[in-house]
Amino acid sequence: MPAYDYEYFKGAVFALTQIDLNAYKEKQMKRRIDTLIGKNGITGYEKYIQLLKENREKFDEFVNYLTINVSEFYRNPEQWELLDKEIFPELINRFGRNLKIWSAACSTGDEPYSLVMALSRHLPLSQIKIIATDIDKQVIAKAKTGLYSEKSVLSVPRDLKEKYFTKIGPSYQISKEIKARVEFRQHNLLKDTYEKNCDLIVCRNVLIYFTEEAKEEIFRKFYDSLKKGGSLFIGSTEQIINYKEMNYRRKNSFFYERF
Repeated sequence: MPAYDYEYFKGAVFALTQIDLNAYKEKQMKRRIDTLIGKNGITGYEKYIQLLKENREKFDEFVNYLTINVSEFYRNPEQWELLDKEIFPELINRFGRNLKIWSAACSTGDEPYSLVMALSRHLPLSQIKIIATDIDKQVIAKAKTGLYSEKSVLSVPRDLKEKYFTKIGPSYQISKEIKARVEFRQHNLLKDTYEKNCDLIVCRNVLIYFTEEAKEEIFRKFYDSLKKGGSLFIGSTEQIINYKEMNYRRKNSFFYERF
């Protein structure tokens, strides 16, 4: 499919979804989209755009495919141990027991639910509230259902798994008391207004798909969203190269503090 067609496609997608494909690494994203178009037995971007306009199911499939939904509970357990042993106690000591925590690009809910469970070791559930956002309505719907595969929950500490999950066939259902502590909202990191006065922002393994310019803009917006002394928790595949310029203090490889 010619490159000039892809330029047309990016504009048409933005008009339909408000998702700006210019912010994504082009080669990687174009390959994903071309694969999906091929699966639908269509030739050319114009015909595919027509299908998206006419078929709601295909539209939802496209948005779901476009947004990267590879998620699991307690992903990189050693980082969650650091969150449990150092970051949470520090934040509670600094800001009190009603922490404002934002799980950005939360995908299918594994991350915000992990945050509730991890924080439950420090605070009663009634004092915990996580704001969880994602661009994709379908993954938010899946998150609200709270049903996960065995692979997804593999790294959940045993005591928390026994306390907060029910096994249903091959799947695991998260408890209503954990679900009640998370508020899900639709949000586009590239164009929507950000949360304010956050004590902790968690955004992991998502920004690797964005251009350097888009990443920098998002990290700067996260900085503005944090309280002084608040922390940003990023993924093991990511780093903020010019964090000093942005006035972050690097606590370790994956946690950055707003000065």
